[in-house]
Amino acid sequence: MDMDPSPALPSLKAPPCVPTLEFSSLDLQLLSFLSLSLSLPLLHSHTHACIPLQSINKSHNQYNHQMGGRLAPLSEEPINEDDTKSSSKKGQVWRNWLKNQFPLLFNKKSDLKILLSVLGCPLSPVSVSPTQSINDVESQAQYIIQHFTAATGCRKIEGTVKSIYATGKVKMVMAEEMASPSHAPATPATGVSQRGCFVVWQMFPDKWLVELVVGGHKVIAGSDGNVAWRHTPWLGAHTAKGGVRPLRRALQGLDPLTVAALFSSAQYMGEKPMSGEDCFMLKLAADDVALAERSDSTAEIIKHVIFGYFSQRSGLLVYLEDSYLTRIQSPGSQPTYWETTMGSTMEDYRAVDGVMISHSGHSIVSLVRFGNNVKLGPIITRLEETWTIDDVVFNVHGLSIDCFIPPEEVRQGIPKEKLDWKSPLHRC
Repeated sequence: MDMDPSPALPSLKAPPCVPTLEFSSLDLQLLSFLSLSLSLPLLHSHTHACIPLQSINKSHNQYNHQMGGRLAPLSEEPINEDDTKSSSKKGQVWRNWLKNQFPLLFNKKSDLKILLSVLGCPLSPVSVSPTQSINDVESQAQYIIQHFTAATGCRKIEGTVKSIYATGKVKMVMAEEMASPSHAPATPATGVSQRGCFVVWQMFPDKWLVELVVGGHKVIAGSDGNVAWRHTPWLGAHTAKGGVRPLRRALQGLDPLTVAALFSSAQYMGEKPMSGEDCFMLKLAADDVALAERSDSTAEIIKHVIFGYFSQRSGLLVYLEDSYLTRIQSPGSQPTYWETTMGSTMEDYRAVDGVMISHSGHSIVSLVRFGNNVKLGPIITRLEETWTIDDVVFNVHGLSIDCFIPPEEVRQGIPKEKLDWKSPLHRC
């Protein structure tokens, strides 16, 4: 359906009463490790015309100057801070230094930043194969995906839909807790809930933008098909490690075409009940090369996998679970491990121009820190998000590749040979 979705776009202007928080450069670096996500800039007005990113770039010139020029690509994992008293003098000095340099982690006001960093714009662990057709049947996984494409109706729009636009609302909440030796069930998150809204734009292939505003703070992320990037008020604009990958929020029942293309190369793992349904389970995992690209000298990503649960009854994707394990070792300290797991339930499938789209869902994330230097046992932080979709439109009028241009800080780091000759970036 070709139409102008302008009337449906919600106002994403932050309330004027929200205070401006200041962070040290080390605080900003620490928050970068909490980004399971990618985040992007406000590129559209209420008329959906593309707005240049100069305003975003200008607001961060001073920040980049203070940080010594253009910032390097950021890791997507939490950084380690020694939360227990070390038996050695060196360990105690390291802990005291962390507490002085990273007060953000010891302040409950940082909850919103962690929520946005982790839940805002996470990515799939793997990229979509450019040559994979959703009509090919060469494995059991592809047979399951054929049922999915038939159930959603997305097969008939393959090649005809060039872009997708969606808006929705979110509610997020966070609670920190300690795992007991008896492994008692975790207490549900009881923190103060934060409400907000988001806008997602996609253009095939591999171009997307997402903007999320919660509690008066905005995170924005994007991909121009060559490079993925993010922007937050506390980190500025940065290239994301790991190359271009699908936005996880789009996989949550919002873009069945990408779901089908991604999981058609998955590994069949058997059957398992999930969300009250008997499901087929498919698995995708990042390979060693991809894991190495997302690691650095401090944080090593050991694994990153994602599981899709497809209902045997309806053929629809009803649950999505991904997790990754990171080993972090700071100078002079023992290694600490972070395991991040996110499970999302997709509900309320409704037809949009004959295509079944999930219009609501719920995600639960657990951040578990463990290791020999965590004396009191694993530290668990639980995050939750509930979302609803307000509007979905295919083939958005006026949407062009110009709308997906990264900020200047990101463009400066892109090799010229990677720029598409059709892209305006090639002329910059």
